[in-house]
Amino acid sequence: MTKLYALVPAAGTGSRMGEGIPKQYRMLAGKPMIRHALEAFCSHPAIERAYVVLAEDDAHWGTFDWSPLSEKLAVLHCGGQTRAASVYNGLERMGAGDDDWVMVHDAARPCIDRNSLDRLVTELSDDEVGGLLALPVADTLKMDDGGRRVSRTVPREGLWQAQTPQMFRKKRLLEALRLAPDRTDEAGAVEALGLCPKLVPGDPRNFKVTYPGDIALAETILRERE
Repeated sequence: MTKLYALVPAAGTGSRMGEGIPKQYRMLAGKPMIRHALEAFCSHPAIERAYVVLAEDDAHWGTFDWSPLSEKLAVLHCGGQTRAASVYNGLERMGAGDDDWVMVHDAARPCIDRNSLDRLVTELSDDEVGGLLALPVADTLKMDDGGRRVSRTVPREGLWQAQTPQMFRKKRLLEALRLAPDRTDEAGAVEALGLCPKLVPGDPRNFKVTYPGDIALAETILRERE
């Protein structure tokens, strides 16, 4: 039987947060940001193991206590220059079979919840391609003309906002990332193979913390759960 693993690339610097520490280690609701997502994966009964991919010279990971997650958590110091490179390196080094499923998740999405993970597993476990959490676009979209003026309005019908985790079989994901290493997410790389990943309804609270103003909202969500 195939197994399910989680892979969290966390080799980036998070420069848009405007702090000296990489974003994934920014304290959020009393814990490093990445800890929240790792707890969700390590506590899920269907997930065999959660791998985190760090930069080779990461000097921050060892300053925190990760022992409560030690049974399922594995650290790989093989981060690349890009997210895709970190994911690829992690896939090659993690202990998973070619046909095993891998959920790739952003370290900066700390509010991922059990229901979303359950939904992803349920909808994709028998799927031929795999897929991702996503939300239908609700807002009106405007195209910038290059000078911060509207050039046209983009119809939102049929548009979805991609989230993570994105879940694919290990061998297929490696093949996709070799073919399309410049894609911004795993689903985009799989699309380059001519395949159509499945869209699984996500949760708006599973947003990506990108700017300093996002911290307060994420903290509110996490503290309400506690």
